[in-house]
Amino acid sequence: MRTATRNKIHSAAIKRFAIKGFATTSIQEIAVRGGISIGLLYRHYKTKQELFNDLVLYAGKGLEQMIKKFQNGSSPTELIEQFTLEVLHDLEKDNEFAQFLMIMHQSSIMEGLPHKFNI
Repeated sequence: MRTATRNKIHSAAIKRFAIKGFATTSIQEIAVRGGISIGLLYRHYKTKQELFNDLVLYAGKGLEQMIKKFQNGSSPTELIEQFTLEVLHDLEKDNEFAQFLMIMHQSSIMEGLPHKFNI
C-alpha cells in the first residue's frame, strides 16, 4: 500500500512539475491528481521541496544506470549513438522520461536543490 501511494504521488508530481514548474505547482494539485488526500501526501513528504528532491534524485539514479549500461569499451562515437538511441526509445514509449528530464533541468537552475550526481 505504501509503495502504491508513493507511486501515485510520484506520477502526479512528475506531471505537474514538468507542466507547471516547481514554483507554481501546489501540494493540493499533486494530491488531487494522484487521487489521494493532502494529509496522506504529507505522511510521505513533509514539504513540496522534499518531494521534488526525491524525484530529482530518482531521475539521476536512472540516468546513472543508463550510462553504466553503455560503459562497455565502445568508442566515444558508438557510446553517443547508443545513448541517443536509448533516450529516443524511452521518449517514444513513455513521456514520463521526458518529464523527468524537465524536472532535472529545473533542479539544475534552482538554488537549494540537489543537482549533482556521481555519474
